[in-house]
Amino acid sequence: MDNTFASSALELFRYQSRENKVYAQYINHLGIKPESVTDLSGIPFLPVQFFKSHEVISGGFKPDECDAVFTSSGTTGMTTSRHFVKDINLYYNSLEKGFEEFYGSPKNYTILALLPSYLERKGSSLIVMAQRLMQLSGQKEEGFFLYDFAALQERILQEIAANKRVLLIGVTFALLDFAEQFPQHYGDNVIIMETGGMKGRKKEIVRDEVHHLLTTQLGVKSIHSEYGMTELLSQAYSQGGGIYRETSTMKIIIRDSTDPLRPAPKETAGGVNIIDLANRYSCAFIETQDIGIKHSDDSFEILGRFDSSDIRGCSLMYAGN
Repeated sequence: MDNTFASSALELFRYQSRENKVYAQYINHLGIKPESVTDLSGIPFLPVQFFKSHEVISGGFKPDECDAVFTSSGTTGMTTSRHFVKDINLYYNSLEKGFEEFYGSPKNYTILALLPSYLERKGSSLIVMAQRLMQLSGQKEEGFFLYDFAALQERILQEIAANKRVLLIGVTFALLDFAEQFPQHYGDNVIIMETGGMKGRKKEIVRDEVHHLLTTQLGVKSIHSEYGMTELLSQAYSQGGGIYRETSTMKIIIRDSTDPLRPAPKETAGGVNIIDLANRYSCAFIETQDIGIKHSDDSFEILGRFDSSDIRGCSLMYAGN
């Protein structure tokens, strides 16, 4: 593990163990003394459901003083997560740096977005992500498409004809609908990036089947994926096969399924813990309810969620407080 990342994470842990009341109380409840933590393996991770029940804030600012509030989607009556983003530039910087690590400059792409369920509500970090990438790519007009698949198809073909590279970011159910209604052979100039999400719109199908349908119907070699969530300001990316790699501001640590305070060895499935250095003013150490596996080359896969989970927007999540 990179020594610079580890030292930055430990420094952030010491800061948040003092300045984040919710996290400090959780650490105290575990009986852990922050000064005794000397490496990453000793850092406790805050269960992600605290973002539903508490104001997870570091540094003492008030919620109405932040630049943005990212919220998770949810069905009627479901408690949603709230991520109070004190400085939106932390999100922008993390997004831009991470994107360039995998794809180069956004200026090299026409960025299009098929995110209907996210456009129809407020507080989506995914919409902010797409807007920022579009801004950086220098497009004259926004490339958001709600349910107008014909217009999306026309725009993609126009860009291909102009020999431009296209990045289409889409929620899974909408991409499947689009591919079914407008099958095409796009070739190497188009990248399809799915963000997950069925939201009860379609029968749940496994990732491999989703990717097979999309590659077959849209004529691309592989389906890319973005792994992020409301409670994070960094993302990981897969450039095919559901194999993800971290960006430089985040680290995935798999925890033992029976002991959440103990890391699992590589090539062993367990719960996904995330260190996100961009989460300076919330909590950088998040225990998710995703199940994953980390490989010997530091790539990772998301295998599903724990059974005691409820539907949260595009996926399942633990329903605790």
